[in-house]
Amino acid sequence: MSTFFAEYAWLVPVFPFAAFLVLTAMGKGLKKTGAWIGTIATFGSLVLSLCIATERISGNAADYSNQYNWIEIGNMKLTAGFEVTNLSTLMLVIVTLVSFLVNLYSQGYMKNDERISTFFAYVALFTSSMLGLILSDNLLTFFIFWELVGVCSFLLVGFWYHKPEAKAAAKKAFIVTRVGDLGLLIALLLLFWYMPGHALDFTTIHNVFDSQAGVISTGITTLIALLIFLGAVGKSGQFPLHVWLPDAMEGPTPISALIHAATMVAAGVFLVARTFDIFEASQVAMNTVAIVGAFTAIFAATIGLAQNDIKRILAFSTVSQLGYMMLALGVGSVTGAMFHLLTHAFFKALLFLGAGSVIHSVHTQDIREMGGLGSKMKITAWTFGIGALALSGIPPFSGFWSKDAILTAALDKQPILFIVGLVAAFFTALYMARLFFLVFVGKPREGQHAKESPAVMTIPLIVLAVLAIVAGFVETPFNGWLGQWLMGDEAEHHVSGLVMVISAAVGLLGLYIGWLMYVKGTIRRDAVSARVSGLVTLLERKYYIDELYQLIFVKPLQSFGKVLELFDYYVVDGIVRISGYSVSAIGRLNSRLQSGQVQTYALSVLIGIVILIVAIAGRRFW
Repeated sequence: MSTFFAEYAWLVPVFPFAAFLVLTAMGKGLKKTGAWIGTIATFGSLVLSLCIATERISGNAADYSNQYNWIEIGNMKLTAGFEVTNLSTLMLVIVTLVSFLVNLYSQGYMKNDERISTFFAYVALFTSSMLGLILSDNLLTFFIFWELVGVCSFLLVGFWYHKPEAKAAAKKAFIVTRVGDLGLLIALLLLFWYMPGHALDFTTIHNVFDSQAGVISTGITTLIALLIFLGAVGKSGQFPLHVWLPDAMEGPTPISALIHAATMVAAGVFLVARTFDIFEASQVAMNTVAIVGAFTAIFAATIGLAQNDIKRILAFSTVSQLGYMMLALGVGSVTGAMFHLLTHAFFKALLFLGAGSVIHSVHTQDIREMGGLGSKMKITAWTFGIGALALSGIPPFSGFWSKDAILTAALDKQPILFIVGLVAAFFTALYMARLFFLVFVGKPREGQHAKESPAVMTIPLIVLAVLAIVAGFVETPFNGWLGQWLMGDEAEHHVSGLVMVISAAVGLLGLYIGWLMYVKGTIRRDAVSARVSGLVTLLERKYYIDELYQLIFVKPLQSFGKVLELFDYYVVDGIVRISGYSVSAIGRLNSRLQSGQVQTYALSVLIGIVILIVAIAGRRFW
């Protein structure tokens, strides 16, 4: 069984990292060629990833790992290395392919930006960090790359730092995800403490928890699993740590596509899948993952119904779809989760890049100010429509097959969560119908001089549209190839004709109602809004979660910070100031005493003698 290309898998993250170093070192000197350096480096990673995937698919290769001793203290030994499995190979292909297309697209979208070389440097580091995370063979190096991914998201979300909204969004993303990262760090420390030999590599973790030997108690196992999931909740924007993800839309649109399709948010799902043996050992943890995922799916889908920013609608769509992936993991379907991650990467990257094409042309993100763009931007409209149908779960597009796999798995394990998933699917189709019809259908707006984007932006759209159509056929009720390849002998293959019919009907119903409201006009949307104005406001304000966090966390912490500031100024600095003043006062007094005048010294001696005489006399008297 050949592992030739797997042995060189470490080069996959090295290519974009080298591009980052070159672009950072050369700075503005590579303004014209910097974009191509980043794009070519990512293309190199894509080619090597495809070679690894071909090798593993055609040769049925064994998992390959390579590690070296990193730190040794007595009997304790920490290793670092990389591991190539079918799961990591799938992720390598997803990340490098989407990243390459985003790099190519960005050459048109960011063409006139003054800091274009810096942008491509950050993208290269972002891609390299995600690829390093995927290949990590243990949780310690995984966590290092996990944090690097967070740093890169901060840099890219706040790339246009001259905008106050971008700076605020970057800080919000960084702080909110730190909450989840703390949970993951504690889980890592607990594993280090309880694992035999303090091992943190994924192979040992799999062997310990899969054997069900009771090496680690059920309570500790549950705690570790929940803390790992907390890390995934932060990175993958699950409730209640979802609030950073919509605000991250303040970054350049290509970065929105990269974050939402293949890098940061996918890291949380990948983490749970990578450590799935720990979750399987705790039913409480599995139920928690399933419930949080299902709730997030329907929660975010309802918010998407009332948003007017084209990118924020897609952002809440991402939160919802990530909820589906967590739901799949919670009901035990790793294949369903990774299958949906695969298809979602393509159609969500397509939708975001399509939205960027629209924004690039009309210079607004408010869908109420758009209309009739389909006649002027035909490639964008057709490809965006394919992405919308895939997201809505309409057959035969890829999202239908992957969402059907999740719903079937949910019906087998948790029927109530199946119903929640169906309702979320209906809302998804409805808000995507609203988005598509308001933007691309109808009469063009007056004064709106839209035109199709250049080929460097439309070619990635076409490629992603093709993938959004065909990617779903790797795992259908008639072909369970992906599950068999990912899980081996433990492959799950959920088949239900009833679920297929119901899920397709629900998606079509959502699109049909959207057509009646936003094209036909049979259902008057102003009348509907008037009847449920309170609900519309609630959804527009995103259930007031941000305001609630401001009230419960931000303002109390700011007040506490002001108290600490006053304490620091008046107490800590006050003591320092008093100390300095005292020393200065003593110095001034001493300088007067040490004046150099003999008369003063004689008077001081005389006063001292008098004091001594009085003291001695007083002592004898008493």
